Formats: sequence, C-alpha cells, structure tokens
Amino acid sequence: MRENTGNPSTFTFLKWFNFFVYGTMVLFTSFFQLYLQDVGMNKLEIGVLMSIGPLVSVFANPFWGIWTGRYQNNRVVVLLMLAGTLLFSQIIFQASTYETIYTAMILFYFCQTPLFAQSNTLVLSYIDGTPLRFGSFRLFGSLGWALTAIAAGPVIQFGGVSVLPYLFAVLLGLSIVSLAAMPKLRSSIGTAPLPLRGFRLLFRNPYFLFFIFFGMLVSIPNTINNTFMSLYINDMGGSKTMIGLAVFLSSILEAGVFMLCKRYLRRKISVLVGWLALVSVLFVLRWWLMSQATLPLEVALIQILHSVTFGGFFYVGTELTMLLIPGPYRSCGQALYTLSWGGISGMIGGILGGWLFQYLGAQSMYEFCVFLSLIGALGYGGMWFIIKRDDYRPTAATHDELEEDGI
Repeated sequence: MRENTGNPSTFTFLKWFNFFVYGTMVLFTSFFQLYLQDVGMNKLEIGVLMSIGPLVSVFANPFWGIWTGRYQNNRVVVLLMLAGTLLFSQIIFQASTYETIYTAMILFYFCQTPLFAQSNTLVLSYIDGTPLRFGSFRLFGSLGWALTAIAAGPVIQFGGVSVLPYLFAVLLGLSIVSLAAMPKLRSSIGTAPLPLRGFRLLFRNPYFLFFIFFGMLVSIPNTINNTFMSLYINDMGGSKTMIGLAVFLSSILEAGVFMLCKRYLRRKISVLVGWLALVSVLFVLRWWLMSQATLPLEVALIQILHSVTFGGFFYVGTELTMLLIPGPYRSCGQALYTLSWGGISGMIGGILGGWLFQYLGAQSMYEFCVFLSLIGALGYGGMWFIIKRDDYRPTAATHDELEEDGI
C-alpha cells in the first residue's frame, strides 16, 4: 500500500485546496490595492507597503522550510500558515493606524509568501508513489486564480471594497477546510532552505550574472504592473469587473504557454537566450501599449500578453539556470534566480513604481517600464550574439572548486 495514498476523495480535496488557495491570493494581488487606496493611502505608500512582501519572503521561506524538514509534516505547517494568513489579514482590514497595518502586513507576509512553495510540496507529498501528475493539481490552482478574479470583480463592484475582507476570509476558510478534510501525511517531501553553499562559484560566471542582471531589468516593470494595474484601471474610470477581466485574461493562457515551451523549445543555451531577448521585446511592446492606453478595456486586452511574456520568461529562465550552472550548484542558482526575480525586483518595483505613479503619473511609469525592458532586451540580444559567436558551453565544476565550497 502506498504511504500517502488515500481514497479518491483525498485527491479531490487536494485539487479544491489548490483552487481556493490560488483564488485567495488573486484577491490580494489584484484588489487589495483598491482597499488601501479607499482607506486613504496614496500610490507611493501602497507601493512601499506591497514591497515589504519580497523582503519578508527572504526570511520566511527558510524558516518554514526548516520547520517542515524538522517535523516531516508539511500538512500541519501549511495549516499553521493558512491560519496565520487568515488572522493577520483580518487584523489588516480592521487596522486604524499605519503602525498597525505595517506590523500586521509583515506578519501576514511571513505566513503568506512561502504558501505557494509549501502548497506545491504538499501536493507532491500526497501524490508521491502514485501515477498522478503534479500538473493536474497545479491546473486547479490556475483555474482558481482566473475564475476567482473574474467572479470577484462584479461582487466587489456591487458591494464595494468593504466586502473584500469577507471574500478573503471565506476562501481562506474553504482552503483550511479542504486541507483539514484530507488524511494525515505519513511522510513529507522535504523542502530545502535557501542554500548558502556554492554562491561563490555563481559570481565567477559572467554569463549567469548578466542573465540575472538583465532579468531584473525586465522583471521590475512586471512587478510594477502587477502592483498598480488595478489602480491604473480604476483611475481611468474602469469598474472592478473590468479589473477582474484583466486578471482573468492575463492568466487563462499561462498553462498553455508553459506546455508549448516545454514541448518545442530546444534546451540549448543560445536558443534560450535568444528566446529571452524576444520575450523582452514583447515586454517592451506590452508596456508601450499600456502607456498609450486610454480606455480600461484596452488595458484589460493588453494583459493577454502576460501569458506569453511572464510565462515564457520564467519557464525559460528556470531552464537556462539549469544549463548555465554545474550540477552541484543548481539549487543555489535557482534560489538566486527566484530571489532576483521575485525578491529584489519586487522590492524595487513596488517602491519605484509607487513613486513614479504618485508624482509623474501612470503614463510616465509605463514609459519607464519600456526603457528598463528595452535595456534588458538589448542586453539579452548582445548575450545571444556572443554565445552564438563563441559557441559558449559552461565548464563543469572542478573537484577543487567543489571542495573549496564544501560540497
């Protein structure tokens, strides 16, 4: 008998758990900014507040990873994280001072930011030893994200942003119930904390460093858009329904892009770097179109490009990291790639975007996004030319290098 296999209802509950977790988070990423603006925060204050998350995640991910590894019970850890996310979110919604909001946001992010990684580990632990594939469960998460966004828009439009705390609590409650209904895990697939060994070698690889640097230039505008698109639509006079439509259109095709990339893209460094250059050009086009938009519907339709730009970039970036970094150091490379894309870029994007939006306006903000993405596109184009010309292939880590870093 397989260790973690229950009856079929276990996997049904697991799919619904993914659906509700992702549905909860889309409420936060897409509509929470409207709530903050409604309680009196300006664009810069909202950007600073939202930038706390990437900073907190640097410490939160290792913390929860260590506890998961120590107790080998990922289900209990995720339940604690969900309970903390629910508790601190309600404190945020009830807060009457900036000090309370900032304190509660730090604690909220401490529970929320590692939730996707821990949820993925939870799914893998339950299906370990079964013929079930992770993708079918992740698909329910994508559906939860897209369908909740388009359904929540009309509800918030009708009831106002004051209904957001109740929607958030209901979906988080359903997530907790779905997980509590599943049987206990007898074993968990461990999650490793942020690896520290091997970083020295990464900084000796100029191709990897330029890949990370240009990637940050491309990802900062993406963070700015994720943070402020809903406020942009709102300032144009667009409805909450239109915001929900924009988020729906940005995510509904993402799974298909991942599948196409996996099937048709060759795992060769020059091909992948060339693809990053092309995707960066599409980012340039996307931000230019956003800067020129005059109607909320235009903004919503432009978000269709998100599936190709973000989906294509993140998938290829993950694959390229695997090719640029020797085997023993790949976990370090993936950690640095994720940290640069979601962590450092998230902090810079929230603050920089908030300042630009507040003092120069949305059009200037998106024009600056065009500028950053264009530099990133030119940088990747230059990398592609050099790699193609020199037929670059990374060398494997030597025995001395492995010993030097204690691996």
